[in-house]
This record gives sequence, structure tokens and C-alpha cells, in this order.
Amino acid sequence: MDLPIRASMADGRELLYFFDEGSQPLTPKTDTRESEPRPETNQLRQDPLTGEWISISPHRGARAFLPPKQSCPLCPSTDDYQSEIPGEFDVVVFENKNPSFGPLTEPIKPYGDELERSALATGRCEVVVFSPEHVGSLSGQTSKRFRTVVNAWIQRTKELKQLPGVEQVFIFENRGEEIGVTLHHPHGQIYCYPFITPTTEKLRTQVSKTENFYETLLANEQGSPRELLNTDNFVAFVPFAARWPIEIQIVPKRHVSDLTELSEEEAEEFAGLYQKLLASLDKLYDSPTPYIAGIHQAPKNSPELRLMVKITSPRRASDKLKYLAGSESAMGAFISDTTPEAIAEKIREVLN
Repeated sequence: MDLPIRASMADGRELLYFFDEGSQPLTPKTDTRESEPRPETNQLRQDPLTGEWISISPHRGARAFLPPKQSCPLCPSTDDYQSEIPGEFDVVVFENKNPSFGPLTEPIKPYGDELERSALATGRCEVVVFSPEHVGSLSGQTSKRFRTVVNAWIQRTKELKQLPGVEQVFIFENRGEEIGVTLHHPHGQIYCYPFITPTTEKLRTQVSKTENFYETLLANEQGSPRELLNTDNFVAFVPFAARWPIEIQIVPKRHVSDLTELSEEEAEEFAGLYQKLLASLDKLYDSPTPYIAGIHQAPKNSPELRLMVKITSPRRASDKLKYLAGSESAMGAFISDTTPEAIAEKIREVLN
């Protein structure tokens, strides 16, 4: 895997260019915009009722909202408009202008009492732009481009998890206005948390209850009516207790903690499997399906956890969405309007 070409933006943020196999690497152009001061690192506040950390990020309210192509910050710069990216690219990664965590990277240092405990929201947030084209999707890229995206994820995970204070690296994609995206341009994000997230804490607790947890899980899902795809190295399935109208998990058969531990063969297979599953979502209805796709990677000092991808969508019909109402939002108790087996059957029909 080739190393990215590094450049700096006008305000000092880092910009990394990744190129498709066989593509001729370009010399990055200079960002000629006037330098603006970067925002100060946000504040973390701890909820005294749950112990969970909340990032208080008021400056994010000023970020761009669904701009047209001619003023899209993720399209390559033109003579008429200077975007975040000063030139052509295949795949590019850069530090987020409006980060929820960072730009300061160091271990959090809580202060205050148990009712008003705070800390700096240290860490890092990056944007991963899948293509220079303003219209499209991750699944709609060529297989070569999808692999370039996976290579970028691997390289960034390897580097970011070494940053001071970073406890967990989370890669995700929000797709569709129904999910709340603020930019149409095909892209994803990487969050580097200075703490272990609540979802991961719950997962650690569950995994600790069963010996050989993942082997037991995969043995139960393989050949079940919820199985979607079963390859040499991965199993994709709808989970037994799916919360959402569309929900998919991808789990490797070999124990790997994060993307960096995948072999070349596994990474290639992972890219094809992931792309196929994402593409299937857009075959379910006459219009693109909104979704959230998250790559769950083990945090530091948690070797018992395994790499896992989770894809969810609130779409329960062509013209209907599932909203988090009273039980889900207030109590965290989900109610599903369908069965995981029915979800799996519907997805399998469009996978073939």
C-alpha cells in the first residue's frame, strides 16, 4: 500500500492525498486562501446521571449546509471558487475545519466536582472524500476506488491511534438528508475520541460474559435465516435483535482488532463485500436509501474486541422512516416493526 502525499492547508490543517492503483500521483497544489484562525478545542462535559462525556461544540453550527456544486467545500478548487481541496485528487483526507474533538491532542484532564465535571475535548476529526465528483455514492465508485478508500482508512487508523490521548478511532459515513448530512458530496468521517465510547463500553461488558464470544456469535449466525453473505474471511448478517428496519453487521472470522491487522487478501475481500452490501441498499427501493455505516474498531488496551462494521437505516418503506420516539429516545428501549429474518430475506433478494 502506497503512502499518501501530504500537504498543508492555509490554516495549517493536514491534507493527505491517496491515489488509485495505477494512477499517476499528482503534485499537490498550494492552498492560496487567506489563513483563518482555527477554533479553540471544545469543552467536554460529563453527564452526572450517566457518566457519559458530551462534546459542547457551538462553533459547528456555522458549518456549510447542503451547498450546490459551485460552492461545495469538498469539490476540487476552481478558478471561481476555492474549496478545502486545492486541486484534483482520487481520494483525499483532511482535518475537519469544525471538529467535535481537537485540534489539541493530549489525554483528557477532568476538572470540577461530580455534578460539573469538565475537560478539553481533545482528539481529532477528519473528513474522507471518496471522489472529486459532487454527485454519487461510496457504493457507486469503481472497485479500484473503493479499495483506495479502504487503504486510506487503514493508513489513517494506523497513524491516528498513535496520537497522544486518542483512545478510540471510529470511521463512519452518514448518507442522505434523512440522516442529517450537511454536504451532498460523497464523503465519510473519522473521529478520534479521547475516551472509550458508551457503545464500546457496553460491548466490552457483553463480550466478557461469554468465552470465545465472537466464535460463538459467528457459529450462531452462519447458516441462519439472518445470514446475508459468507466469504472466506467474513460473515455478514442481520443481527438477532436488530433495532432498525435495515441493519447489517460484518464480522471477520479471524480475530483482528482493527483494520490495520487485516492481511492484503482480507482487505481486498473486505472492500468487495462492503461495497456489495452498500450497493444492495439502493436496490431495495426506487430512490437511494439513507444509512449510517460505522466501522467499530477496538480501543487501546482492549484486545478482546474484534473489528466490526455496522450499517443501519431508518427506512422502513419507500415513503416511511422509523423515528426515535418516546421509548427509544427517553428509555433506550427499542421496538422493531419487523423481524430480523424478514429484513435479511429482503436484502438477500437484491444481493443476488
